[in-house]
Amino acid sequence: MRLVGPNGEQVGIVRVEDALRLAAEADLDLVEVAPMAKPPVAKLMDFGKYKYEAAMKARDARKNQVNTVIKEIKLRPKIDSHDYGTKKGHVERFLGAGDKVKVTIMFRGREQSRPELGFRLLQRLAEDVIELGTVESAPKQDGRNMIMVLAPTRKKSEARAEARRKKDEEKVAAEANAPEQRTSESPAPAEEPTAAPAAVEGSTEAPAES
Repeated sequence: MRLVGPNGEQVGIVRVEDALRLAAEADLDLVEVAPMAKPPVAKLMDFGKYKYEAAMKARDARKNQVNTVIKEIKLRPKIDSHDYGTKKGHVERFLGAGDKVKVTIMFRGREQSRPELGFRLLQRLAEDVIELGTVESAPKQDGRNMIMVLAPTRKKSEARAEARRKKDEEKVAAEANAPEQRTSESPAPAEEPTAAPAAVEGSTEAPAES
């Protein structure tokens, strides 16, 4: 087998028995890292430390991995301005969070003969949110529906980092204002009750006349 030293140095091609002896002398493990190679490649290493570092790298990779989420918004070709504004707000929120948005125009009855209504509506929406997203999939007819996919202009990881930054800033601002609020709202100290005069030891009080 081809043996690699603990620091990555090339030891050369050695017999398995010699590799095991070198591993024992160095108090290390002999780990086969490329079994399909000709000859197979093995390395002298601390296998426990190697497994730990590999697990940490895998955990960091999972932590940094961002799952792509596709949100869906459904519109009617003759949607009124108020509903359009509400739906557009949802699209802006999704794109701002780094998610893709699938926009579906639903045609019913005679509306199916006017596909240009849906096409113009999707174009209008794409222009209204152009600062947050771009058209990833152009409008296309799919049975009774017309579909367009919008992709965010910034990655989801960037959107999350921005949200965390704003949250931290709000927290710092709240903590900075807290002492002033407590000072202005703190009640005035209560007056201490006046203590009753103490009795003089040995004095007697004359009994009241009946």
